[in-house]
Amino acid sequence: MKKIGLFYGTTTGKTKKVAELIKKEFGEKSVDVFDIKHIKPEDILNYDNIIFGTSAWGIGDMQDDWEIFIDKVVDLDMKGKIIALYGLGDQKEYPGSFADALGTLYCRMHVKDQIVGAISTNGYNYYFSSAELDGKFVGLVIDEDFQPEKTAERVKKWVTQLQKEFK
Repeated sequence: MKKIGLFYGTTTGKTKKVAELIKKEFGEKSVDVFDIKHIKPEDILNYDNIIFGTSAWGIGDMQDDWEIFIDKVVDLDMKGKIIALYGLGDQKEYPGSFADALGTLYCRMHVKDQIVGAISTNGYNYYFSSAELDGKFVGLVIDEDFQPEKTAERVKKWVTQLQKEFK
């Protein structure tokens, strides 16, 4: 498998923590991890396998750095790239907009047919999420606020899935 570029935005460090867990599951040398605050959008194009991570704030807003960065990302020529997404959310405090930033990230991508990594919604307790499509989440969803004990297992299962879906 080709090297993976993982790009995240974080405010509290939770999205970075998940990025580090993903890197560990793939193997330290398999993934380069970047905080989007410190890169140029063109840096993404150095990778054929890409993971984007964001958290949701308030009623589903994207993390601040992503709010600024997303317009530059969607303008990139991503043809031929395989993309996976993960998002953090709070299903107890925001059950009506759970992980909506992940849904926004997905919606903004012009290459939806190149996005992999959809997962089951089983095991989550919410009533609406824009990250849900056809009964699945469009990527890995993590709730570090109310289900932190499930994070490691969810990451492990998702990485196993991505190892098959990435080139």
